[in-house]
Order: sequence, then structure tokens, then C-alpha cells
Amino acid sequence: MSEFRKVRNILVIKLRHIGDVLLAAPVFSALRKNFPGANISALVNSGTQEVLSGNPDIDEIITLDRDIIKNNPFKRYRSELSFLKKIRQKRFDMTVDLTSGDRAAILSFFSGARYRLAYDPAGGGFMGKRFLYTHISKKYGNQHMVLQNVDILRQSGITTNDFTVNFFIPEETKIFVKRIFEKNNINENDKIVHLHPTSRWLFKCWEDEHTAKVIEWLLEQGVKVIVTSAPDERELEKVKNILSLCSSPVTSRPSLLLDLSGKTDIKQLAAISSVSSLFLGVDTAPMHIAAAVGTPVIALFGPTGAFDWGPWDNSKGQGASRYDSIPGGERRESPYKKRNGIQTYGIHTVIQKAWECVPCGKDGCNGAKTSKCLEEITVEEIKNLLAEKLRMSNKNGK
Repeated sequence: MSEFRKVRNILVIKLRHIGDVLLAAPVFSALRKNFPGANISALVNSGTQEVLSGNPDIDEIITLDRDIIKNNPFKRYRSELSFLKKIRQKRFDMTVDLTSGDRAAILSFFSGARYRLAYDPAGGGFMGKRFLYTHISKKYGNQHMVLQNVDILRQSGITTNDFTVNFFIPEETKIFVKRIFEKNNINENDKIVHLHPTSRWLFKCWEDEHTAKVIEWLLEQGVKVIVTSAPDERELEKVKNILSLCSSPVTSRPSLLLDLSGKTDIKQLAAISSVSSLFLGVDTAPMHIAAAVGTPVIALFGPTGAFDWGPWDNSKGQGASRYDSIPGGERRESPYKKRNGIQTYGIHTVIQKAWECVPCGKDGCNGAKTSKCLEEITVEEIKNLLAEKLRMSNKNGK
């Protein structure tokens, strides 16, 4: 790290979705450790900033309005140029581009920063893109996203042994959720399953009928179920359909089910997860949030790979020498060792069909926006995992 001189102002760029931004959290703690006196800023898409707010390692969060792309070409050009000037005026000494997109590369270069770190575009994007950076890192396959993010720093000599994905919940949010619990006769010592069955990508979602049967089974066990979703119309409709498919346990035990779909912000959702016995959901941002606040996760995976997107266990993320470089400089290790199937990492479990085509990385099978590998996960498989996790929570006192 000796080559990085007089670094007082750092910009980390992550222009992706909510979960992607959250998994970049260890980068900020690594930078704070190595540059304790620097001002550290995050540049993220609007709507994703809440997963980083409250983080003491971040001095400023800058948001890029994603609606810029909806403008006519002239207005968009003016908006992009204005934003570029705003970034340049901040006089950054270093940029860390975790995005790998063309816009992020341009922002990094025209920021005027002396040091510009990123992964090698490897032919992606426009010609000559790699020359916009001063420090290029090699990307290795089958590496968890948390490790991919930190590895950009580590290959440039900025070291860390802390891979904790921090998420900060304001005290007022904890009080807000506590009042909701009191109003609905929920005690934090109750067995609570936080269920988030939806995703903005429907090909990541499980069958509604299956989810309804799992809810019925949980209620029969006396477990309280809190259902959440984003306020998106499609997600709300999905939750409505799931609950309509539930039979007698829902109507006979209404006090055990709390539907908060579309009614929580990101911090409130995190607070709900933090006091739940476990989280059940699909590969989406709330899954990563639940893992970040230390709640055991059961995650259903379809076309995406658990080796890079599985829930991260913070209790395993400090002082982990196994993440140090191996001969040749490669960092191959991911906590999820197998390509697919059922895998457990710490307190979290991922279930995925052990099919040759999984994960395919596609938007469903044959462009249909539905994933057979998810549809074929059975209710019994999920019930067995839930029963095991709930027994473990008994031992742990939650």
C-alpha cells in the first residue's frame, strides 16, 4: 500500500441493486482501516442508499438518479454532464469501481482521481476501457461477491481480515417495530419466521401454492409468521395470491400471521428480521439484509449461483486467513463449495436443485420468466429445513 500517497478523499462506486450495494460494506471498513484519516464516499443508485446509511466508515453517500435514462437524449446529456462536474469538484484522490459498467468507468476517470482501482473489464464495454484505470485486478470465478468486492483492494495491496457485512438499524426504527409487535400481540421471545416470498425478478420466486402450504404448516406449529414484500404492484399481488391460497390455519389463527407486505422500508424490514427466529425467502436483497443482521436464513435459489450470491455469515467473516491469497495470487475460496444442491454456511442454508443446468444465470427457462428448478423444490424439503432451524433456535434461546 506504500504506493498510495496522500490519499485523503476516496470514492467507492457501486451502481447496482440493493443487495449488491450491501455486500460492498466490507470494502468501506477495509478502506477506513487502511486510510483512517480519509474522507470516504459511496456513489450508488438512488433507492439503494439505505443499506449503507448509518455506517460509520462512510462519510458521504452520493446517489445517482436512475431516472436519468428516461430523459430525452439532450436532457439526459445535460444531466449526465452536470453529475460528472459534481463528482469532479469533490477532488477525489482514489476511486474504487465495484460496478464494472461503462458509466462507472467514465465517472472514475473524469473524477480526476490519481488512483483508480477496478477489475479488468476483460473486453467488456467500450474499446480501451481498461486504460481508464490505474490499478487493474484479475477476477476469479466461483468467488463470493463479498470476496470479489474486497479482492479489488487486496490485489492492489490494501489488506483486510474483516469481511463483516455491516447493516445499521436506527434506534427509532427498532422502537417503531417494537410498537407494531405490541399492537399485534407479538413477543420477541415468540417463534417468529420472517417470510419474504417475492422478488422484483419473478423467475426467482417459488410457487405460490407451495409457499401457502408452508405458511399453513408454520401456523399449525404455533409459529408466528410475518410476511413482507416491496410496495411494487406485482409483489403485492403475489403476496395477496399466496395468502388467498392458505386454508383454515390462517383464518383460525389470525393472531399468528402478520401481513406487512408493502408497508415497510428497508430499515424496518431489517429490524423485523433482526428479532425473528429465522428468515425464509428467495435470492433477493431482504435475504442479504437478514443475514447481515445475524438472523439464520433459509434461501431458495434457482438460476443464480449460491457460490457468489449465497447469504453471508458475519460470524465467519473476521480474521479469516483462508481468504488470503494462495500461490499464484488466486482467491478461489467461497463458503459455498458446491455448484448447487443444499448447502449450509454457518447459520444459513441454501436449497437449490442439483441439476446439471443449475445455475444457468438466465431469466428463467427458455425465456419464459419461470424457473423449473425453483418449481421443483418441494414443500416437504422446506418444512424439513424449517423444522431443523427452529429446533436449533430453541437451543440458542430464540
